[in-house]
Amino acid sequence: MPAKAAFFDVDGTLVRTNIVHVYAYYATNRGSLRGIAGRTLGTALGLPVFGILDAVNRKAFNEFFYRYYAGLSEDRLVTIAEDMFEDVLKPALYEQTQDLIDEARRAGCRIVLVTGALDFTMRPLARHLGCDDVIANKMQFVGGKATGKVIPPIIEGANKANAIRAYCERENLALNQCHGYSDSASDYAMLAVVGRPTAVNPDLRLRSLARAYNWPILDLK
Repeated sequence: MPAKAAFFDVDGTLVRTNIVHVYAYYATNRGSLRGIAGRTLGTALGLPVFGILDAVNRKAFNEFFYRYYAGLSEDRLVTIAEDMFEDVLKPALYEQTQDLIDEARRAGCRIVLVTGALDFTMRPLARHLGCDDVIANKMQFVGGKATGKVIPPIIEGANKANAIRAYCERENLALNQCHGYSDSASDYAMLAVVGRPTAVNPDLRLRSLARAYNWPILDLK
């Protein structure tokens, strides 16, 4: 196995979508018409709150947002994930995403997705891209139903860096030889912990940080 890995954020880095788009798909593809309408309306009304929380505190955003999954069947969530990939994620992939993944593979890297999304929503994407592993949030299920709570620690911010460090220790990978890719300044810790960080489609703050630290900047199409 490779002695190093390439760790990829997903939303905004490999795809144009985010976790709100993913939930919106679930809201419109599960349950009775009344239930669908209620969840869709709830998502729409929550969008301003989502935006504020995401900008201020990513951990609080994730904790608040995933409450919307409460009561959904685990089996149904996993099943819909396949359709959601085909309808939402696959069309939103940047044209150069696979090239970026393949380049990392040629460089001898294990390919790992590191994302605040839920793990079952990422598995079809990981399979499509030929990834080796996924580090993602895990929903708590009781009696086959989602509780709306994520099993800690929530994968975001500094916890992404901690998860990457733990993964490298567990898999005997050289952290200083590993690559990291993200679009957001909220992932600064994730990029700083690896030896070879790259800003991909960076927001203004991350672009500024990348220039200050002389990190490579990629703008995918």
